[in-house]
Amino acid sequence: MGGVLAIGSYNRDTVLRLERFPVPGETMTALGVAEFHGGKGSNQAVAAARAGGRVGMIAAIGADAAGQAARALWAEEGIAAEAVQATQAPTGAATILLDASGENQIIIIPGANAALTLPPGFTPPDDIAVVLAQLETPQAATAALFRSLTGARRILNVAPAAPITPELLSVTDMLVLNQTEAAILAQREAEPAALALALAAETMRDVIVTAGAIGAFWARPDGVVIGAAPPCVTVVDSTGAGDAFLGAFAAFSTEGFKPEKTLRLAVTAGALACTREGAVPSLPYRAAILALPGH
Repeated sequence: MGGVLAIGSYNRDTVLRLERFPVPGETMTALGVAEFHGGKGSNQAVAAARAGGRVGMIAAIGADAAGQAARALWAEEGIAAEAVQATQAPTGAATILLDASGENQIIIIPGANAALTLPPGFTPPDDIAVVLAQLETPQAATAALFRSLTGARRILNVAPAAPITPELLSVTDMLVLNQTEAAILAQREAEPAALALALAAETMRDVIVTAGAIGAFWARPDGVVIGAAPPCVTVVDSTGAGDAFLGAFAAFSTEGFKPEKTLRLAVTAGALACTREGAVPSLPYRAAILALPGH
């Protein structure tokens, strides 16, 4: 079984709980505040490790308390962090507004994440089966890593939604994005399965579109599409659900399961992440994912 290598962001998340989101110009009082580990790259690495993957991390952090906390997290989760870079910039941060229904709005301060590069002469481990990236760090660094890992499945989470450089797309095997991000990339509104098929045909890449309670749809350029529905859960906080999906998908992709099972397990992980507050605290462990009926 090969390993998973994640390249991407670490943020220190500040979560503000609100009854509802404010309207422009409105001042509101928060119901509570909490701090968590965050950043899509780090979250997905942790999710992959908890799902049973052997995981390494490439990231950039500051020489500050948040950076020290990031290294402690990766050590605790058994994630190899030798390639993590220390920079003069502060560690990335995010402010998350969380309403009573569990929906969120997120503002990111990139900090050190914007300085991430692939060091000259960097040689990735030779046993990587899946490499996982997002768009919270420079695309040039991701493209350089993807070019060096032609034998791995190279997965790009198109989040936050942004144009993908031709250089990065040319070395990407699979795109994963939620329905909102897919509609932005496709420049039209449609059902998630239709968006997945359209983007797969346009990019000539496998595309997975996630759609919350509807589930996820995996389309191939030849027009084949499969879907998976999530288990029924009580949503407390949807922060981190997409990262749980991505990390679990990467980890289970290394185990030789059929695509339908891999997708179903990833959807289950995403649903379980909605049942607890905070990104990292909500990321489920392998036993919990496999314990649900159908697995």
